[in-house]
Amino acid sequence: MSLEPQSWPQRKLIAAARAVRAHFPPALPPALFLTDPARTPDPLAIAGGLPAGFGVVYRHFGAPGHRGTAQALAALCNRRGLVFMVAADPLLAVEVGADGVHWPYRLRREARKWQARFAVQTVSAHSARELRAAIRFPVDAVVLSTAFASASPSAGAALGAARLRQLAGAAPCPVYALGGLTAETAGIAAKVAGLAAVDGMKPFGPIRT
Repeated sequence: MSLEPQSWPQRKLIAAARAVRAHFPPALPPALFLTDPARTPDPLAIAGGLPAGFGVVYRHFGAPGHRGTAQALAALCNRRGLVFMVAADPLLAVEVGADGVHWPYRLRREARKWQARFAVQTVSAHSARELRAAIRFPVDAVVLSTAFASASPSAGAALGAARLRQLAGAAPCPVYALGGLTAETAGIAAKVAGLAAVDGMKPFGPIRT
C-alpha cells in the first residue's frame, strides 16, 4: 500500500486495510471496491486512486460499453498492482485476463466449474443461512452483507458489529463485510473481516471542490 493518503477518510481506510492484513490470507486483497453503473459511473477514476494490493470487482449489469470498461480496468489494475475481478461474467473475465470472478449468491454453483481457471473466486451472501450455503463451494472468500446500516436501495437489515463478528469468526473461510462501510465503520469490520464497499471507496476518487 504505497499510496500516500491525502485525506482523513483515506488514512482511516488504509489503516483498516492494514489491520485486515494481520489476519487475512496474503493472496487476498484486504479491501474490495465493488463498482456500480449508477453509483460509480466512472470506476476508473476511483480504481486509479486505490492503494496497491486492494481489489476491484467490476459489476457491469449489462451496461453499454462494459467490455471496453472491463479492458480498461484490467489494464489499470495490472499497472497499479490491484487484484481485478469480474462479477457474474467468467467469459469476460477470461477475455480481459482478470484475476478472478465474483459470483452472486444465485450463481454460486458456477464456482465449481471455474475453480481451476481463476486465482480468486468470491461469492455473495446476505444472511447466516446463505453464508453457510456459500462456503460449501470452492470459493476463496464470501462477501457478506449488509454489515452496517446503509442507504443503498438494495441494502437489507444491518447485521451490526456483534453479529458480524460472530458470523465472520465462525466461518471456515475469509469474509468481507459489505454495506455501510465508511471511514468510521471500516476499523470495526477490519478486526474480523475484509472490507468491501461501493460508495465507501469514493474517498480514493477525484477530490471534489
